[in-house]
Amino acid sequence: MTYSYKTKGTCAGAIEIDMGENNVIENVRFIGGCKGNTQGISALVKGMDAKDVIDRLSGIRCGFKPTSCPDQLSKALKEIIGE
Repeated sequence: MTYSYKTKGTCAGAIEIDMGENNVIENVRFIGGCKGNTQGISALVKGMDAKDVIDRLSGIRCGFKPTSCPDQLSKALKEIIGE
C-alpha cells in the first residue's frame, strides 16, 4: 500500500512510502529535498522493517533545524504503523 506524508520543517515537501506485508518498506520517494541524500536514505531503508527504521532515524536533526528528512520519515512511519 502507498502512503503519502506531508513533511514539516524540511526542504522535502512530502514523502511517499510503499509498504509491504508485515510493515516492510518496499520503496520511499522524497518530493524535494537534497536529491543525493534522499535517494541514499531511500536505498538504505528499502526492505527494512518500519520499526527498525524508526529506531535508527528518529530525532536526527539537520543543522539547527529541530528535524530532518530522516526524522520526518520516522514520523511518517510512526503514523503508518500506529505508534
